[in-house]
Amino acid sequence: MSQTNRPFGTRDKLGYLFGDFGNDFTFILSTMILMKFYTDVMGVSAGVVGTIMMITRFVDAFTDVTMGRICDRSRMVPGVGKFKPWILRMCIPVAGASFLMYQSALAGLPYAAKVAYLFVTYILWSSVFYTAVNIPYGSMASAISADPGDRQSLSTYRSMGATLAGTLIGVLLPALAYKKVDGVETLIGSRVTLAAGVFSLLAIGAYLACYFLTEERVVPQAHTPAGQQSVIAMLKGALKNRALISIVAASIVMLLAQLTMQNMGGYIFPDYYNNASAQSVSTLVMMGGMLLAAALAKPLAARFGKAEISVVSNLFAALVSVLTYFIRPQSVWVFVALQALGWLGLGIFSMVSWALITDVIDQSEIASGVREDGSIYALYSFARKLGQAAAAGLTGWLLTMIGYVNGSSSGQPPAVLTGIFTIATLVPALGFALLAAVLWFWYPLHKRQVDENAALLKARRAQEE
Repeated sequence: MSQTNRPFGTRDKLGYLFGDFGNDFTFILSTMILMKFYTDVMGVSAGVVGTIMMITRFVDAFTDVTMGRICDRSRMVPGVGKFKPWILRMCIPVAGASFLMYQSALAGLPYAAKVAYLFVTYILWSSVFYTAVNIPYGSMASAISADPGDRQSLSTYRSMGATLAGTLIGVLLPALAYKKVDGVETLIGSRVTLAAGVFSLLAIGAYLACYFLTEERVVPQAHTPAGQQSVIAMLKGALKNRALISIVAASIVMLLAQLTMQNMGGYIFPDYYNNASAQSVSTLVMMGGMLLAAALAKPLAARFGKAEISVVSNLFAALVSVLTYFIRPQSVWVFVALQALGWLGLGIFSMVSWALITDVIDQSEIASGVREDGSIYALYSFARKLGQAAAAGLTGWLLTMIGYVNGSSSGQPPAVLTGIFTIATLVPALGFALLAAVLWFWYPLHKRQVDENAALLKARRAQEE
């Protein structure tokens, strides 16, 4: 720990909250509306959109790991740190690239040109600029404090930042972007463009708040040339790291469940229930569930362990999703209530997920003697990108398979509506169940091991000082 004039406190937690607030003004916007925008406004096939999203995530295999190595080798900026400068440098580019993806004025372009435009702008946003701000932001948690309790607080506040951004977007976007045309909920392209511009400006403001409110306190050991691994050596080591590989698998299936729920929200509310405004209400109810999860996560994690409570909460979410499929409520408000219960189960895991990766970083340091926050976080982030790719690709392909009609002005056929409901319930249920299995049977860092690791590292650092 470096000498600092200010101890860890609420200011850091709020600053870290604003960081994910900024991230999710562009990220959640893309999961909620990008596919719907390109199918219904731009006239691009859902399968093509999903494939582009999936390809882009594989490009992230290189950009995420590269950015992690850049972070680990970045020089400390006096009075600032090694991670924070990247947030300041990249906040405007990532927000600008997000805005470019939603240009409804280009809907009249030839089909191939629209596909190419989506591909280029999506790669710029996701694989270049979002990576360049998100990898340093995620790596900051270990630099803000070395205390496991402080890191759990940062994880909770980070998840709350994502929840707040998701709530703001989820409430405002359906109300602003949809309009009933001949009794059918219709997405209006120009309104989406305007909303994307507003959310991009809000993202910049949130990133700046993160930059000015947080403080990096943990000064990492300088890497010697002999201690610097190549990317290939790092990847080989990662394949032998059970904790890292299992949390990678957990992240993939978690995002498969979460993002399928979010992606399908743009179809099940306006298409299946013909009620886009119910999506806004669903977001508000989900916010309540996430607030409850935030209140419960830290004391439950301290008592039972982060992995342990995640297993139980995800089994609960899987059960709710399966029940929703069999009940198949005719009322949209019953569906909203059931979905809120599922979000509560997912919320518990969301609140501790970022603390889990700091546990993995600690375990890796104990095993190798080298602490590489940026590189390990980059691999974790890449895993999340794979989950995002799987969700986007799967959603697009399944919508194409069930015969979804792009931009239909008369509504979807009954068989398509049935397929939409099935995708929105059973795919998340499968993801939740797999996540619980991975955390219980494969992930090794349960409560006792985490406590032992924290004590060992504390003693090691005290001896070094």
